[in-house]
Amino acid sequence: MYARRRRRYFLMMGGCIVLFVSAWAVVRLWSMPVAIGMCVVAMVIPPVAAMVANRRGPEDRWWDDPSGDPKSDEWWDELDGKKRRQ
Repeated sequence: MYARRRRRYFLMMGGCIVLFVSAWAVVRLWSMPVAIGMCVVAMVIPPVAAMVANRRGPEDRWWDDPSGDPKSDEWWDELDGKKRRQ
């Protein structure tokens, strides 16, 4: 799951760099407004990429560590449909 999120992040950031570099190296020679539009799109990608990279999937739990309260841990395991190992 982490590899998939990391791959998506690097693809998005790679796309951001490609947009930015191509906007000012190539596209600006034909159309300045299109180059600026490409840079605006490239500007929006990094925050979205960070959200994608840090999003937790349905199988992720940040509370996986036992809390020390056996009743609470049993309740969470039952809620998640997990069988506790005795």
